[in-house]
Amino acid sequence: MSKSAGCCKSFLHYAFDYETPKTVVIPDLGVGFLFRFTQFLVVVYVVGYVCVVQKAYQETDTLISTVSTKVKGFALTNTSDMGPRFWDVADYVIPPQGDHSFFVLTNMVVTPKQVQSRCPELPSPSSICVDDCDCVEGRSDPRGNGIQTGLCENYSTTVQTCEVLSWCPLEIDTNLPTPLLAAAENFTVLIKNSITYPKFNFHRRNILPYITSSYLKKCEFNRSTDPDCPIFRLKHIVSEAGEDFQDMAVKGGILGILIDWSCDLDWWAGNCFPKYSFRRLDNKHPVNNVAPGYNFRFAKYYKTADGEETRTLIKAYGIRFDVIVFGTAGKFSIVPTIVNLGAALSFLSLVPAVADWILVTCTRKRDLYSRHKTAYLNEDADTEVTVGTTYGTQ
Repeated sequence: MSKSAGCCKSFLHYAFDYETPKTVVIPDLGVGFLFRFTQFLVVVYVVGYVCVVQKAYQETDTLISTVSTKVKGFALTNTSDMGPRFWDVADYVIPPQGDHSFFVLTNMVVTPKQVQSRCPELPSPSSICVDDCDCVEGRSDPRGNGIQTGLCENYSTTVQTCEVLSWCPLEIDTNLPTPLLAAAENFTVLIKNSITYPKFNFHRRNILPYITSSYLKKCEFNRSTDPDCPIFRLKHIVSEAGEDFQDMAVKGGILGILIDWSCDLDWWAGNCFPKYSFRRLDNKHPVNNVAPGYNFRFAKYYKTADGEETRTLIKAYGIRFDVIVFGTAGKFSIVPTIVNLGAALSFLSLVPAVADWILVTCTRKRDLYSRHKTAYLNEDADTEVTVGTTYGTQ
């Protein structure tokens, strides 16, 4: 036989010889225990973590949600600026309808009877002047209150500032030691939330089927005694978020009402109910607490008898409640079940390979085990040739 023919035959044997696993029983208790223990760990991982914890046999879907809120409550205030005043929901909920949120007014700075005219700017490094040369006509400072006219006017007996064209008198921001609407802590809010899992055609409301109109008139959410009631007292929401309502009402803030709709839709589980939690969302750093709270400005416009436009400017402080709905639903499906079952079997198939490697590299009789592990069958001679590999000396 020529050399080229021999090389070709060797290549064909290398490429197409069939290899089949050979069973060699080795009476080694240590390796046997390691093999079974590794199999046990794989089974525990697949059954305990993949199936029970992760529910990998389920198909999942993300919810679609809609939220509406309705706040109720009344308050009476008596201040030197406004005198006695009665407040209802139309006064302190701004705006009346929000997108997954609502704002409750708790404090304010009121600047009444403003008209468009000229007045001295509030003192600041950019507005204090000595004469008209320090003021530039038409200049607009984003941190100021209007457009400079080019004149330097007396702001007080000791300070001069540049005159501005603006709504006058200008707002004077003051420190508010206590909230105006301290009674807002007893206001209540009804949260109506509907969710859908479109993949499973599943619909649910946080007003559960057993809840009736008469029940809604007297219930109030309590985590221990009434966890399904969708009516919440504002004081309790803030308290569960770890805050004090009266402290937060001074400068305002942002609170999250979290509704978790994580559902197991398998028939043997039947678990799909809202779980409520509460958390403060805005920054409240104990040291670097710059620009704390939550506020914005709005105005109410009027016209006098002679047709002049006036307004009342209100800097509103309060608590914005963001309703955050989230969750996923899972339901048994044959496709993820087969995929994860295949992954589990592949893990189990790796265990013998690991045991074989330990057997031929780490045991004292590794040369003996290595010689008996691989054999070449000579069909012509009807004999079996053992092929050994030396991994080291004993």
